[in-house]
Amino acid sequence: MMMYRRIIILGILLAGCAVGPDFHSPTAPTVDRYTQQPLPAQTASVEIKGGEAQRFVQNMDIPGQWWTLFHSKPLNNLIEQSLKANPDLGAAQAALRGAWENVYAQQGSFFPSVDANFTTTRQKTAAVLSSPLASGTNIYSLHTAQVAVAYVPDVFGGTRREVESLKAQADSQRFQLEAAYLTLTSNVVAAALEEAALRGQIEATGKIIEFQSTSLELLKRQYELGQIAALDVVAQETALAQSQAMLPPLEKQLAQQRDLLARLAGRFPSDTLAEEFELSSLQLPEELPVSLPSKLVAQRPDVRSAEGQLHAASAEIGVNIANRLPNITLSANLGSSALAISQLFTSGTGFWALTANLTQPIFQGGTLLHRQRAAEAAYDQAAAEYRSAVLTAFQNVADTLYAIQCDADALKAAVAAERAAARSLTIAQKQLELGDVSYLQLLNAEQAYQQAKINLVQSLANRYADTAALFQALGGGWWNRSDVLTKGDR
Repeated sequence: MMMYRRIIILGILLAGCAVGPDFHSPTAPTVDRYTQQPLPAQTASVEIKGGEAQRFVQNMDIPGQWWTLFHSKPLNNLIEQSLKANPDLGAAQAALRGAWENVYAQQGSFFPSVDANFTTTRQKTAAVLSSPLASGTNIYSLHTAQVAVAYVPDVFGGTRREVESLKAQADSQRFQLEAAYLTLTSNVVAAALEEAALRGQIEATGKIIEFQSTSLELLKRQYELGQIAALDVVAQETALAQSQAMLPPLEKQLAQQRDLLARLAGRFPSDTLAEEFELSSLQLPEELPVSLPSKLVAQRPDVRSAEGQLHAASAEIGVNIANRLPNITLSANLGSSALAISQLFTSGTGFWALTANLTQPIFQGGTLLHRQRAAEAAYDQAAAEYRSAVLTAFQNVADTLYAIQCDADALKAAVAAERAAARSLTIAQKQLELGDVSYLQLLNAEQAYQQAKINLVQSLANRYADTAALFQALGGGWWNRSDVLTKGDR
């Protein structure tokens, strides 16, 4: 009894001690900007819709629903549907709930376990052996009811480190959920912008076909009048056929893009999708946030998830150190045994036992040592992966900042090229009607306008897409949403 009390006192005194390293969040990078050269105050602009100058605003906060900055009601509606019905997001939410249930399950190890047991046996003792009963009867029934209590004091903090590891994994899963949320919303925006770009390219191709069809009719009349050779008519027919051949691939891509939007919204491709997107219905955000580099690691869900994994790996080192130290188990049994159920818990049938067990691993073939070393190697791996996630985050932001600047310049050049090609084509058509220009010049003008028109649509779409990519690269503003789960939320 005295030994039992001493072990309890020892467990209480050591309860605040946990072996292994105490985790501290990595310090934020000390860099003061994302790009080698300082950012300009704003991008280039051109006088078309979507050609507005965009201003870089240092340390501007990001709204939780950043996609609303495009001022598209169909886009807002589709994202709302996706957040409710997308199965990938539902899977991430279920994974988070499961992670926290594992935490709560492990926390049960802090408390004693209590089990009730009732056993009934019918047995016969061999005649050559003495009966265990005072009556000497060899055939008897024995009924036993007991309560068993077991407790393992967390003397060296192994259980606390295990709970710490599971909590860190749950925290990592929480940010994986935020990453899934950000990926889903970003994918919907990107798919909608791609649909708008495809519709723009289809419209541009249709206008080119109209131009070429008109030119073909004119050439046919001139051929009938003997003003041109048949070869010119055939060449124009070839050019028209080539332009018409561009439509089916674009229409195929548009159909596939609609299927993608349906899937992101948790719907089947056969379901009707009311929302449609065109570049002309979207508004380009004119103020772009540029978070402080020191804040980026706290904003990016993938970096925060990697930090959670690093924390979990740190705690696992403590778990494996504790496994090499003495283990104390306390147990107690209290019950009653009787030959008849009605006699249970009567005088003389009771029994009890108190047990204290101390186990020190001595030789395990190196198993425990190498498990500790494996945990330390896993921590080094998690640290390298965290570093990689941070570098990737900074790369993503730098890439999008460069892209936004170049997109504005490219759009300005594309607008100038499209306008010049349109004027050239108009002049060539009028001269052709008057017979002042060769067919070859008209064909060159048509081809130049066709390429310029497609380039303009693609340049405009790139500007919208890279703007959306910047909000994603900066973390998506999850910290400003009211529905964000915190530690321990279920």
